[in-house]
Amino acid sequence: MEAATGTLVWLADIAHLPDARLADFARWLSASERERHARFVREERRRQFLVGRALLRLALGRLLGMAPDRVVLAERPGQAPALADPPDARIGFSISHSGPLVACAASTVTRVGLDVERIDPARDVLALAGQVFARADLARLRACGGSARTALFYRLWCLHEARVKLACDSDADYSFVHEGVEVALCCERPLAAAPTPLLVDLAA
Repeated sequence: MEAATGTLVWLADIAHLPDARLADFARWLSASERERHARFVREERRRQFLVGRALLRLALGRLLGMAPDRVVLAERPGQAPALADPPDARIGFSISHSGPLVACAASTVTRVGLDVERIDPARDVLALAGQVFARADLARLRACGGSARTALFYRLWCLHEARVKLACDSDADYSFVHEGVEVALCCERPLAAAPTPLLVDLAA
């Protein structure tokens, strides 16, 4: 679907990536990314950061027709990274992670915001929703129960987070459930067709 939309949504499971592959990815980092990567204390967060930047470079490389190690990302304190090379303001991208799952969205046609969450039926979704959701969405959650309430909560939660990451008005929202994971993509402009999330094998 990328040819039709100019937009990729990629997911990767990082639980069993070999150390040699992680070392390859580390060589792709810019100086500012290496500094941030070194500051993470928890190993899981270090892996999420590293693989998120690698997955994004692979997606951008696919869209831009260049090798992923040629894509240069620069850190911006308190903000998402910037695409330093090739410098192109038209490129939109976003990274998200949930446990061992890392995801990215990249687009040549619109700014994007992405969020992913593993669906956990045991969570107290009403308590979490009460901290963030508007009254109308809370009422919708209370009106349903069981698996329907869980599904609605994760859809609304991910859309909220994706809109925050987009950092501008969303003109098109896309929601997916992929192997027990809720995925939300918010776009500044509508796409020609909804993109299909793709699970990428980074160990290959």
